[in-house]
Amino acid sequence: MTGRKELAGRVALVAGATRGAGRAMAVELGRAGALVYVTGRTTRERTSEVGRPTETIEQTAELVTAAGGIGIAVATDHLDPAQVKALTERIDREQGRLDVLVNSVWGGDRLLEFNTKLWDLDLENGLRMFRLGIDTHVITSHYALPLLIRRPGGLVIEVTDGTDTFNRTYRENLCFDLTKNAPHRMAFGLAAELKEYGGTAVSLTPGFLRSEEMLDHFGVTEETWRDAVAREPHFAIAESPALIGRGVRALAADPDKARWSGQSLSSGQLAQEYDFTDTDGSRPDAFGYFADVVFGGKEGSAADYR
Repeated sequence: MTGRKELAGRVALVAGATRGAGRAMAVELGRAGALVYVTGRTTRERTSEVGRPTETIEQTAELVTAAGGIGIAVATDHLDPAQVKALTERIDREQGRLDVLVNSVWGGDRLLEFNTKLWDLDLENGLRMFRLGIDTHVITSHYALPLLIRRPGGLVIEVTDGTDTFNRTYRENLCFDLTKNAPHRMAFGLAAELKEYGGTAVSLTPGFLRSEEMLDHFGVTEETWRDAVAREPHFAIAESPALIGRGVRALAADPDKARWSGQSLSSGQLAQEYDFTDTDGSRPDAFGYFADVVFGGKEGSAADYR
Protein backbone atom coordinates (compact mmCIF):
# COMPACT_ATOMS: atom_id res chain seq x y z
CA MET A 1 0.00 0.00 0.00
CA THR A 2 1.24 3.49 -0.79
CA GLY A 3 1.39 6.46 1.53
CA ARG A 4 -1.28 8.25 -0.52
CA LYS A 5 -4.03 9.79 1.64
CA GLU A 6 -6.86 8.49 -0.51
CA LEU A 7 -9.37 8.75 2.35
CA ALA A 8 -8.51 12.28 3.48
CA GLY A 9 -11.66 14.07 4.52
CA ARG A 10 -13.56 10.83 5.13
CA VAL A 11 -15.01 9.87 8.50
CA ALA A 12 -15.14 6.29 9.72
CA LEU A 13 -16.54 4.51 12.74
CA VAL A 14 -14.91 1.23 13.69
CA ALA A 15 -17.15 -0.33 16.31
CA GLY A 16 -15.08 -2.84 18.23
CA ALA A 17 -11.62 -1.42 17.61
CA THR A 18 -9.91 -2.38 20.85
CA ARG A 19 -7.72 -5.13 19.42
CA GLY A 20 -7.26 -7.64 16.60
CA ALA A 21 -8.94 -7.05 13.26
CA GLY A 22 -10.87 -4.04 14.54
CA ARG A 23 -7.72 -2.25 15.62
CA ALA A 24 -5.93 -3.06 12.35
CA MET A 25 -8.85 -1.82 10.23
CA ALA A 26 -8.97 1.44 12.17
CA VAL A 27 -5.21 1.96 11.78
CA GLU A 28 -5.24 1.33 8.04
CA LEU A 29 -8.17 3.70 7.53
CA GLY A 30 -6.11 6.26 9.42
CA ARG A 31 -3.06 5.51 7.30
CA ALA A 32 -5.16 6.48 4.29
CA GLY A 33 -5.95 9.81 5.94
CA ALA A 34 -9.38 9.14 7.43
CA LEU A 35 -10.68 10.47 10.71
CA VAL A 36 -11.61 7.37 12.67
CA TYR A 37 -13.82 7.03 15.72
CA VAL A 38 -12.70 3.90 17.55
CA THR A 39 -15.02 2.35 20.08
CA GLY A 40 -15.09 -0.47 22.56
CA ARG A 41 -15.46 -1.17 26.26
CA THR A 42 -11.85 -1.53 27.39
CA THR A 43 -10.24 1.78 28.29
CA ARG A 44 -7.27 2.72 30.43
CA GLU A 45 -9.68 3.02 33.35
CA ARG A 46 -11.99 0.06 32.73
CA THR A 47 -11.68 -3.49 31.41
CA SER A 48 -14.48 -5.31 29.60
CA GLU A 49 -15.60 -8.88 30.23
CA VAL A 50 -13.02 -10.02 27.67
CA GLY A 51 -10.44 -9.41 30.40
CA ARG A 52 -7.52 -8.04 28.36
CA PRO A 53 -6.63 -4.76 30.11
CA THR A 54 -3.47 -4.06 28.11
CA GLU A 55 -5.46 -3.47 24.88
CA THR A 56 -7.47 -0.24 24.98
CA ILE A 57 -9.36 2.02 22.62
CA GLU A 58 -7.04 4.88 23.58
CA GLN A 59 -4.08 2.86 22.28
CA THR A 60 -5.94 2.22 19.04
CA ALA A 61 -6.74 5.91 18.60
CA GLU A 62 -3.09 6.79 19.15
CA LEU A 63 -2.04 4.23 16.54
CA VAL A 64 -4.53 5.70 14.06
CA THR A 65 -3.08 9.17 14.58
CA ALA A 66 0.50 7.92 14.40
CA ALA A 67 -0.32 6.25 11.07
CA GLY A 68 -1.37 9.57 9.58
CA GLY A 69 -5.05 9.89 10.37
CA ILE A 70 -7.00 11.26 13.30
CA GLY A 71 -8.04 8.74 15.93
CA ILE A 72 -10.80 9.53 18.41
CA ALA A 73 -11.53 7.02 21.17
CA VAL A 74 -15.07 6.88 22.50
CA ALA A 75 -15.88 4.33 25.19
CA THR A 76 -19.09 2.64 24.03
CA ASP A 77 -21.03 -0.45 24.98
CA HIS A 78 -22.71 -1.30 21.69
CA LEU A 79 -25.38 -3.29 23.53
CA ASP A 80 -26.64 -0.08 25.10
CA PRO A 81 -28.82 1.81 22.60
CA ALA A 82 -28.49 5.04 24.57
CA GLN A 83 -24.68 4.92 24.36
CA VAL A 84 -24.72 4.16 20.65
CA LYS A 85 -27.24 6.94 20.01
CA ALA A 86 -25.01 9.37 21.91
CA LEU A 87 -21.99 8.20 19.91
CA THR A 88 -23.65 8.80 16.54
CA GLU A 89 -25.01 12.15 17.68
CA ARG A 90 -21.47 13.13 18.66
CA ILE A 91 -20.12 12.11 15.24
CA ASP A 92 -22.87 14.16 13.60
CA ARG A 93 -22.21 17.15 15.83
CA GLU A 94 -18.43 17.06 15.36
CA GLN A 95 -18.14 15.93 11.72
CA GLY A 96 -21.58 16.13 10.11
CA ARG A 97 -20.93 13.00 8.10
CA LEU A 98 -20.09 9.31 8.23
CA ASP A 99 -18.54 7.57 5.24
CA VAL A 100 -17.51 4.16 6.58
CA LEU A 101 -19.12 2.01 9.26
CA VAL A 102 -17.24 -1.11 10.35
CA ASN A 103 -19.25 -3.40 12.62
CA SER A 104 -16.47 -5.43 14.23
CA VAL A 105 -17.90 -5.95 17.72
CA TRP A 106 -17.48 -9.46 19.10
CA GLY A 107 -15.53 -10.46 22.22
CA GLY A 108 -17.19 -13.85 22.58
CA ASP A 109 -14.31 -16.27 22.05
CA ARG A 110 -14.14 -17.02 25.77
CA LEU A 111 -17.70 -18.40 25.55
CA LEU A 112 -16.93 -21.06 22.96
CA GLU A 113 -17.54 -24.76 23.61
CA PHE A 114 -16.75 -26.64 20.42
CA ASN A 115 -17.98 -30.16 19.65
CA THR A 116 -20.78 -29.74 22.18
CA LYS A 117 -24.42 -30.47 21.39
CA LEU A 118 -26.91 -27.64 21.78
CA TRP A 119 -28.57 -29.35 24.71
CA ASP A 120 -25.23 -29.61 26.48
CA LEU A 121 -24.13 -26.03 25.87
CA ASP A 122 -24.10 -23.43 28.58
CA LEU A 123 -27.27 -21.66 27.48
CA GLU A 124 -26.34 -18.34 29.05
CA ASN A 125 -23.06 -18.30 27.13
CA GLY A 126 -24.80 -19.20 23.88
CA LEU A 127 -27.33 -16.42 24.21
CA ARG A 128 -24.55 -14.01 25.16
CA MET A 129 -22.91 -14.76 21.81
CA PHE A 130 -26.05 -13.59 20.05
CA ARG A 131 -25.99 -10.38 22.06
CA LEU A 132 -22.30 -9.71 21.40
CA GLY A 133 -22.16 -10.71 17.73
CA ILE A 134 -25.62 -9.88 16.38
CA ASP A 135 -27.46 -7.42 18.61
CA THR A 136 -24.47 -5.06 18.74
CA HIS A 137 -24.31 -4.90 14.96
CA VAL A 138 -28.04 -4.24 14.59
CA ILE A 139 -28.07 -1.55 17.29
CA THR A 140 -25.05 0.22 15.82
CA SER A 141 -26.39 0.18 12.28
CA HIS A 142 -29.80 1.42 13.43
CA TYR A 143 -28.28 4.61 14.82
CA ALA A 144 -25.36 5.11 12.42
CA LEU A 145 -26.99 4.55 9.05
CA PRO A 146 -29.12 7.73 8.98
CA LEU A 147 -25.84 9.65 9.11
CA LEU A 148 -24.09 7.44 6.57
CA ILE A 149 -26.83 7.73 3.91
CA ARG A 150 -26.62 11.52 3.73
CA ARG A 151 -23.98 11.18 1.01
CA PRO A 152 -23.73 8.60 -1.77
CA GLY A 153 -20.79 6.26 -1.52
CA GLY A 154 -21.21 5.15 2.09
CA LEU A 155 -19.77 1.77 3.05
CA VAL A 156 -20.90 -0.69 5.73
CA ILE A 157 -18.66 -3.63 6.59
CA GLU A 158 -20.05 -6.49 8.64
CA VAL A 159 -17.07 -8.32 10.12
CA THR A 160 -17.50 -12.02 10.81
CA ASP A 161 -15.65 -15.33 11.00
CA GLY A 162 -15.69 -17.38 7.81
CA THR A 163 -17.03 -16.64 4.35
CA ASP A 164 -20.56 -17.71 3.49
CA THR A 165 -19.10 -20.63 1.54
CA PHE A 166 -16.74 -21.70 4.33
CA ASN A 167 -19.56 -21.49 6.87
CA ARG A 168 -21.58 -24.08 5.00
CA THR A 169 -19.37 -26.42 7.00
CA TYR A 170 -20.88 -26.56 10.49
CA ARG A 171 -18.87 -24.49 12.98
CA GLU A 172 -19.28 -27.12 15.76
CA ASN A 173 -21.26 -24.88 18.12
CA LEU A 174 -24.79 -23.94 17.10
CA CYS A 175 -24.82 -20.53 18.79
CA PHE A 176 -21.43 -19.62 17.32
CA ASP A 177 -22.53 -20.91 13.90
CA LEU A 178 -25.66 -18.75 13.95
CA THR A 179 -23.79 -15.71 15.23
CA LYS A 180 -21.13 -15.85 12.53
CA ASN A 181 -23.56 -16.50 9.70
CA ALA A 182 -25.85 -13.61 10.65
CA PRO A 183 -23.49 -10.88 9.33
CA HIS A 184 -23.65 -12.39 5.85
CA ARG A 185 -27.41 -12.03 5.81
CA MET A 186 -27.20 -8.62 7.44
CA ALA A 187 -24.89 -7.37 4.69
CA PHE A 188 -27.23 -8.85 2.07
CA GLY A 189 -30.21 -7.06 3.58
CA LEU A 190 -28.43 -3.76 4.13
CA ALA A 191 -27.18 -3.82 0.55
CA ALA A 192 -30.81 -3.82 -0.58
CA GLU A 193 -31.76 -1.04 1.85
CA LEU A 194 -28.77 1.17 1.00
CA LYS A 195 -28.93 0.83 -2.77
CA GLU A 196 -31.23 3.80 -3.37
CA TYR A 197 -28.84 5.97 -1.36
CA GLY A 198 -25.74 4.90 -3.29
CA GLY A 199 -24.47 2.87 -0.34
CA THR A 200 -22.61 -0.43 -0.22
CA ALA A 201 -22.76 -3.19 2.39
CA VAL A 202 -20.55 -6.28 2.54
CA SER A 203 -19.59 -8.94 5.01
CA LEU A 204 -15.87 -9.46 5.52
CA THR A 205 -13.81 -12.09 7.28
CA PRO A 206 -10.11 -12.53 7.99
CA GLY A 207 -8.53 -15.91 7.43
CA PHE A 208 -6.72 -17.65 10.28
CA LEU A 209 -6.05 -14.48 12.24
CA ARG A 210 -2.92 -13.92 14.30
CA SER A 211 -4.72 -11.72 16.78
CA GLU A 212 -3.16 -10.80 20.10
CA GLU A 213 -5.42 -13.33 21.79
CA MET A 214 -4.47 -16.11 19.36
CA LEU A 215 -0.77 -15.41 19.75
CA ASP A 216 -1.17 -15.57 23.52
CA HIS A 217 -3.09 -18.83 23.18
CA PHE A 218 -0.13 -20.40 21.41
CA GLY A 219 2.45 -18.69 23.62
CA VAL A 220 4.15 -16.90 20.71
CA THR A 221 4.57 -13.34 19.46
CA GLU A 222 4.13 -11.81 16.04
CA GLU A 223 7.88 -12.27 15.54
CA THR A 224 7.90 -15.94 16.64
CA TRP A 225 4.46 -17.04 15.43
CA ARG A 226 5.83 -19.81 13.22
CA ASP A 227 6.93 -21.64 16.38
CA ALA A 228 3.24 -22.49 16.90
CA VAL A 229 2.98 -24.45 13.65
CA ALA A 230 4.43 -27.55 15.31
CA ARG A 231 1.49 -27.53 17.71
CA GLU A 232 -1.14 -26.52 15.12
CA PRO A 233 -0.03 -27.24 11.54
CA HIS A 234 -2.85 -25.18 9.99
CA PHE A 235 -1.47 -22.10 11.73
CA ALA A 236 1.05 -22.04 8.90
CA ILE A 237 -1.59 -20.23 6.81
CA ALA A 238 -2.16 -17.58 9.52
CA GLU A 239 -2.26 -13.91 8.61
CA SER A 240 -1.57 -10.78 10.61
CA PRO A 241 -4.44 -8.38 11.36
CA ALA A 242 -2.85 -5.95 8.91
CA LEU A 243 -4.13 -7.99 5.97
CA ILE A 244 -7.80 -7.36 6.70
CA GLY A 245 -6.93 -3.78 7.61
CA ARG A 246 -5.39 -3.24 4.20
CA GLY A 247 -8.43 -4.84 2.61
CA VAL A 248 -10.78 -2.40 4.32
CA ARG A 249 -8.61 0.52 3.26
CA ALA A 250 -8.63 -0.60 -0.37
CA LEU A 251 -12.35 -1.28 -0.35
CA ALA A 252 -13.21 2.08 1.21
CA ALA A 253 -11.10 3.92 -1.39
CA ASP A 254 -12.51 2.03 -4.39
CA PRO A 255 -14.86 4.29 -6.39
CA ASP A 256 -16.42 1.13 -7.83
CA LYS A 257 -16.95 -0.65 -4.51
CA ALA A 258 -20.69 -0.96 -5.14
CA ARG A 259 -19.94 -3.96 -7.34
CA TRP A 260 -19.29 -5.92 -4.14
CA SER A 261 -22.51 -4.91 -2.40
CA GLY A 262 -24.32 -7.74 -0.64
CA GLN A 263 -21.41 -10.13 -1.03
CA SER A 264 -19.31 -12.14 1.39
CA LEU A 265 -15.63 -11.18 1.09
CA SER A 266 -12.37 -12.30 2.70
CA SER A 267 -9.09 -10.57 3.39
CA GLY A 268 -7.29 -12.97 1.04
CA GLN A 269 -9.77 -12.30 -1.75
CA LEU A 270 -9.33 -8.54 -1.39
CA ALA A 271 -5.54 -8.95 -1.35
CA GLN A 272 -5.76 -10.62 -4.75
CA GLU A 273 -8.23 -8.09 -6.13
CA TYR A 274 -6.42 -4.96 -4.93
CA ASP A 275 -2.85 -6.32 -5.15
CA PHE A 276 -1.59 -5.90 -1.60
CA THR A 277 0.20 -8.27 0.74
CA ASP A 278 0.54 -9.09 4.41
CA THR A 279 3.35 -7.57 6.48
CA ASP A 280 5.74 -10.36 5.47
CA GLY A 281 5.13 -9.83 1.75
CA SER A 282 3.00 -12.96 1.38
CA ARG A 283 -0.62 -13.15 0.26
CA PRO A 284 -2.20 -15.94 2.33
CA ASP A 285 -5.36 -17.53 0.96
CA ALA A 286 -6.66 -19.28 4.07
CA PHE A 287 -10.04 -20.23 2.64
CA GLY A 288 -8.52 -21.67 -0.54
CA TYR A 289 -6.19 -23.73 1.63
CA PHE A 290 -8.99 -25.04 3.83
CA ALA A 291 -11.29 -25.77 0.88
CA ASP A 292 -8.68 -27.58 -1.19
CA VAL A 293 -6.32 -29.22 1.30
CA VAL A 294 -8.03 -29.51 4.67
CA PHE A 295 -11.57 -30.33 3.50
CA GLY A 296 -10.94 -31.31 -0.12
CA GLY A 297 -8.07 -33.73 0.39
CA LYS A 298 -5.90 -32.12 -2.27
CA GLU A 299 -2.16 -32.56 -1.99
CA GLY A 300 -0.52 -29.36 -0.87
CA SER A 301 0.72 -27.30 2.03
CA ALA A 302 0.06 -23.88 3.48
CA ALA A 303 3.14 -22.61 1.65
CA ASP A 304 1.33 -23.26 -1.64
CA TYR A 305 -1.40 -20.82 -0.57
CA ARG A 306 0.73 -17.90 0.64
